[in-house]
Amino acid sequence: MSCNSIISTADVLTSDIDLRTEEIAISVEGLGKCYQIYEKPRDRLLQIFFRGRKNFFREFWALRNVSFKVRKGETVGIIGRNGSGKSTLLQMICGTLNPTLGNVTVHGKVAALLELGAGFNPEFTGRDNVYMAASLYGLSREEVTKRFNLIETFADIGEHIDQPVKNYSSGMYVRLAFAVIAHVDADILVIDEALAVGDAVFTQKCMRFIRKFKETGTLIFVSHDMNSVLNLCQDAVWLHKGDLVKTGSAKEIAEDYLQYTLQEVYGEDAKLEALAESTQNANQALDEAFEANEPILIDYESKIKVTDNLSQANGWKSGAGEITAVELTTYNNETKTVYQGGESVKLVIKARVETYFDRPILGFIVKDRLGQDLFGENTLPFTNLSPKEVEPGQSIEGEFKFKLPMLPNGQYVVMASLANGDIHDHVQHHFLHDALIINVSSSKVRWGLVGISFSKVDLRAIV
Repeated sequence: MSCNSIISTADVLTSDIDLRTEEIAISVEGLGKCYQIYEKPRDRLLQIFFRGRKNFFREFWALRNVSFKVRKGETVGIIGRNGSGKSTLLQMICGTLNPTLGNVTVHGKVAALLELGAGFNPEFTGRDNVYMAASLYGLSREEVTKRFNLIETFADIGEHIDQPVKNYSSGMYVRLAFAVIAHVDADILVIDEALAVGDAVFTQKCMRFIRKFKETGTLIFVSHDMNSVLNLCQDAVWLHKGDLVKTGSAKEIAEDYLQYTLQEVYGEDAKLEALAESTQNANQALDEAFEANEPILIDYESKIKVTDNLSQANGWKSGAGEITAVELTTYNNETKTVYQGGESVKLVIKARVETYFDRPILGFIVKDRLGQDLFGENTLPFTNLSPKEVEPGQSIEGEFKFKLPMLPNGQYVVMASLANGDIHDHVQHHFLHDALIINVSSSKVRWGLVGISFSKVDLRAIV
C-alpha cells in the first residue's frame, strides 16, 4: 500500500449509519496515517533532489482504514497493544496530527490528556502553564483567573504550583494537567492512559469527575486495563498494528481482546476458540467442603495497612450531621498498623447529628483505585427493623464485624456515609470518598478483585 493510495471506509461503531449530524460527536472516516522512514540522514536530502521520481524511504502505516462514529454522550474505550495506533488516532481526533488519508470530524470542544507533559512548557511554572494551557481551550485570562482556585485545589500540589514543571514528578504532571481539562467546559474528553501514574486518592478524584462528566459529555478513553474500560465505557474500538479489528460493546470487545492476547501468549501450544453460550443448568448443589468449619487450604499472606484519612477525605456534607471517626480494629478493640487477610475485624463509624434524624443510616463501601465497589454494608436493615430516632446534639455509632478479604496488591479506599431515611427515600448528609486508605502488600491473590478462603482444591482423573 502506498502513502498516496486510496483507503476505503470500514465499519462504523454505531449500527445507525444515517444518524443526523447533530447526534454525532466524532466521525472518523477512512482514516490513515503514513510515516516515511529513512534509514540514513542523507536519504532525506536525496529524496528532495529526486522530487519523488525515486523513493529513498520505506512506508510505515501507523493507522489504516479506520472508520467509526461516536454519538454525543457516549463513552468509548480504545484498546490494543502498544504500537497499535491508539495514540495516533487520538492525536488526529484532537487535531494535533494531520491524517494522510481520510477525515476526522469533531462536533464540540475537545479537552485532552495525552502523553505525559504534553502541552506544558517545562521552563514555566505550574501557574503559568495553567494560564497557557487553558487559553488553548479558548478561555480568556479573566476566565482562568476566576477558575484558578478550583484548578489549584483539584491538582492539590501545594507550593509546587509556583515551581517550574520540569521539576515535577510524573504524578504532579498528571495532577495539574487533569485539573486544567476538568475546568475548561469541554464537550469531549480524551484521556490516554495518563491516570496510570496517579496515586489512589487522586485517581479516585479523577474517576469521580469522569463519571460526572459522562452524564453530559462524550468520553474517549484509552487504557490497557480492561477493568478500567469495563468500568467506564459503553463501547470499545479495538486496534491492532494500525488496523481496525472490531467495534462493539465494551464487554464484547474486552472478552474478545482477552482471548486474542491469551492466544498470543500461548502460541502454537493451544488454540483458543470462542464458545457458544452454555445451556447447562448452573443451579447445582453447593459442595459440602465449603462449609464454614472447613480449614483454609491456601494461605494468601495478604498484609493490609490501614491509614486514617478522615481529615483529608473528599466528599460532601449537608450540615445536618457529621462523621467524626472511622476506625478499623480487632474484635477486642485493638488497633493495629498491619492486618492479615482473613482476619476478623470490626469497622466502627461514629457520627454526630445537628438536626432531628428519624431513621439514621451509617454505611461504608471499600473501593479499588478505579472506584469499583468491592464490598460494603450499612445499618439500613437494622433501621428498617427497629428505627432509632436521634435528637440534635446526639452521637451515633455503627459497628460492622467481618473478616477482611484477601486483596491483590494495591491501594484501596473506604467510603463512609451518614444518611437519613430508607432504601427508597434517603439523604446523604455526610459522604466521605476516602475516609480510610488501605495499602495491601505481600498478597498472593492471583485472580479477580478479591481472594477467598478455599477449603478444597482437588484434581482427579476420571476413568
